[in-house]
Order: sequence, then C-alpha cells, then structure tokens
Amino acid sequence: MSYISERKVVVITRKTRADELIRKYNNIAQAAFYLERMGVSFDDYLDEARAFKDAVSLAVGQLENIVRFQMLDRELLPNFIFGPDDVVVAIGPDGLVANTLKYLNGQPLIAINPDPNRYDGVLLPFIPKDLSLVIRDVLGGSSSYKEISMAIARLSDGQNLLAVNDFFVGRRTHVSARYSISIGGREENQSSSGIIVSTGLGSTGWLKSVVAGAREVASVLTGSAITGNLETLTWDSNCLYYSVREPFPSNTTGTTISFGKIADDPLRVVSKMPEEGVIFSDGIEQDYLQFNSGIEAVITLAPQKGLLVV
Repeated sequence: MSYISERKVVVITRKTRADELIRKYNNIAQAAFYLERMGVSFDDYLDEARAFKDAVSLAVGQLENIVRFQMLDRELLPNFIFGPDDVVVAIGPDGLVANTLKYLNGQPLIAINPDPNRYDGVLLPFIPKDLSLVIRDVLGGSSSYKEISMAIARLSDGQNLLAVNDFFVGRRTHVSARYSISIGGREENQSSSGIIVSTGLGSTGWLKSVVAGAREVASVLTGSAITGNLETLTWDSNCLYYSVREPFPSNTTGTTISFGKIADDPLRVVSKMPEEGVIFSDGIEQDYLQFNSGIEAVITLAPQKGLLVV
C-alpha cells in the first residue's frame, strides 16, 4: 500500500469507565449488578463507552489509506518509545492529552474530542471527522501549534518526572509530609499536607482551587473580602507557581515559604519522610517517584515544550 508519508501515527486511547468496571468485576453482568445494587444505572457508562468506541472507529478509519498507524493504550505510555518523526493522536478527555504530552519530545499532538456533549474539550480542538484533514496538514507542514510549558522535577538519585499541569510533593497518605523547602536564598523546615507546583496550563485547575480556598479563609478571618487575582498565566508561560497546603507552625517547622513564583530560582525540597514520600504529576498517582528521607527534588520549568496542533 502506498501512503502519503512514511511517518508513523501513534493513536493514544484510554479505557472507558465501563471497561474499567468490567475488568474489575470480570464481565458486564457483574459490573451492572454492582452499580445497580448501589442505585446507579449502568446505562450511562455503556452510552459513554459506545460513543467513545464509535469516535475511535471513525477517527482511525480515516487513517487507514493515509499513513501507517499504531494503537496504544494510555497504560503503556510510560514504557513506550516514540520515534522522533512520529505524529501522535490522542482520543479522549483533556486529561489524556496532558498525560500524553509529558512523554513526548517535540512530536506534534493532535487532540480529538470523542464526545463534545460529555467533555469540555479545553485541550481538544478537533472532533473525529476532522482527523483526515488535520493529519494531512501536519504531514504537509501547514499546521499551527500551541506551545505548552511543562515542569520537571529532578531528584538527586537521578530520577526525573515531567508535569504538564502540576506536581504534588508529599506523602501517599493523609499523614503530614515533612521536608525542608528553599527558594531564592530562603529555607525552612515544614510540616504540611504537601506542595502543589503548577504550570501555566495547570493554573486553572488545582492551583486555582487552592487560591480560591485560601482567599475565602482569609475573608472569613478578616471579616472583609480579599481582592486580587493570581497572575494570568498562559499555556506557554515561562514560570511556575508553588503553594504549600496547610503548613503547620511549630517549634521546628515554619510557614513563611508558602506560596510564590518559580522563575529564575528553582524550588528545592529535601525529603524528611522515612517512607511513603512521593512526587506525582497531573493527578496520576500510579506514575510517581519515591521521595523518601535524604532525597532532594529540584523543580523548574522543563527545557522542552509540548506541541499541540490547533
């Protein structure tokens, strides 16, 4: 078969909620029984799965006579090696796009919204029927892109982890995290519920909720509305923000380094947690770095940026 390009397309999908339940309970009847016993209809799960599979079928069908392609489940991303000339297509919710971008190194990503009635699609500019035209534009060099800044955590034991939205630094459990934190020549020991580090893209997510909660607490305590907004960050912003969750003041721990920008100076965190210390990114707890006593994490902007086709 003759293709219009020798470049390979890697299509990333993820299991639906119905798929996950069926895997957990061995078959569809058992999964339905579990939900219905809890007073929840399985129909919505099945409708979502059908819509998703129809979208994947429509999108993939447009590739068959254009390029070589390979299907890949999200679970395999951490161990998959992308070719430098690959084109990547992600079909799924916004979270799939963020999770995919951190495993790429300059490869263009086409994001497809499989169900616009269900997903907001902030990172999903295309629908399945668009793929044929979009892939031709990418292969022909006429596409437009948005750059997406990422963060990187480098550990003193040689491990690295990228984040497209945010990092969490803390403990697996709800037990307080213990560490020392330093930035811009300031340093202190802390005990807290963990640290959030956000990119420009992630600033409308977890960081936004942290800031909103802090503002409301301050308003109640002071008896007056707290004004002022977080600096407007764009997807390609050249800075990060960090926020310490619920820092606890004591004789040995401080709270003065609780919120700020990471730009010229990196954020350094040294673990004082004998066990269960972790750093994970983009809400994917299964994909984490161990962060136990003595390990230092240096968090900065990543040198590479994601390329989202728009």
